[in-house]
Amino acid sequence: MTDRAERIMDFLSDAGWGLAKRTPLAGDASNRRYERLLLGGRHAVLMDAPPEKGEDVRPFVQIAEYLIGIGLSAPVIFARDAKNGLLLIEDLGDDLFSSVTAAAPDLERELYVAATDTLIALHRADPPPNAPDYGVETMTAVAGLSSDWYAMGCGIDGTDTGKEAIAQALRNAFAMLPEWNPVLVLRDFHAENLLWLPERAPQAAKVGLLDFQDAGMGHPAYDLMSLAHDVRRMVQPETRQAMIEHYAQVQTLDVGSFTKACATVSAQRNLRILGVFARLSMHFGKPRYVDIIPAVWSNLMHDLAHPDLTLLRDAVSTHLPEPTPARLNRLKDLCVTAPMP
Repeated sequence: MTDRAERIMDFLSDAGWGLAKRTPLAGDASNRRYERLLLGGRHAVLMDAPPEKGEDVRPFVQIAEYLIGIGLSAPVIFARDAKNGLLLIEDLGDDLFSSVTAAAPDLERELYVAATDTLIALHRADPPPNAPDYGVETMTAVAGLSSDWYAMGCGIDGTDTGKEAIAQALRNAFAMLPEWNPVLVLRDFHAENLLWLPERAPQAAKVGLLDFQDAGMGHPAYDLMSLAHDVRRMVQPETRQAMIEHYAQVQTLDVGSFTKACATVSAQRNLRILGVFARLSMHFGKPRYVDIIPAVWSNLMHDLAHPDLTLLRDAVSTHLPEPTPARLNRLKDLCVTAPMP
């Protein structure tokens, strides 16, 4: 038994779960690992987040406790060992938005409007103290990953010039938006991180929340578009529009102005994801994420079709290449070859 395995057994034994049956659960793009535990009819989930691999469970705990405190459905923390990166958390089940809507597509609108209500409740609550900034400058900086990794991996020269041109166009696009009050954005608010809990009340609590440790203060449209323009699951345009209109109406925003903000924020997010997925292949050895890049590009082109994003569209079309099969194969061929800049 490895030292890590011994620490986990000690942690589970101290928490009263040492004899539990353990079953692996699907992981995510991080170095975290998850197991479902079953003991005498009780369920829980083990989060194994090794600090030596750059993981830190403390932000997860902080945000989880905050979300529960405002009436939302984050997992309850049963036991914790922050030093060793171990958590025992509530098991919210298997009814991910992605699986529920795959089995019953007619439920899409109900689930996605409920998730919109979850965001409205989150945005109306006082934010937690000391949440990191995810404002315009931060969003602009991380959008540069599209040049640093995606364009570079595709073999494009002059990525620094392109990065600055896209950054300036993005700043201009943000400057054209109505003023907004920053809200807590969870940043990974999509169909594989949300669980359907229809038995819970009120409406905002019917959505189980996962993977929110990177939360920060940002634009109100960010999480909405993370779900509405999910790169792993294509959302019906009618559902996307219903989400935007519902949020704007409940929050007393002009629908047209908010739609423009949604396109701008979504474009920023898709630029970042282009770079993240290329980096996951080229540096972290996860080439399967390259297969999702065409969906990211499609979403980006949809965002940039907004008539007020002409300058950003021109910058992107000039400096970022379309993900052709040859370029995607190149990103896979470079798997685990690129060091961090």
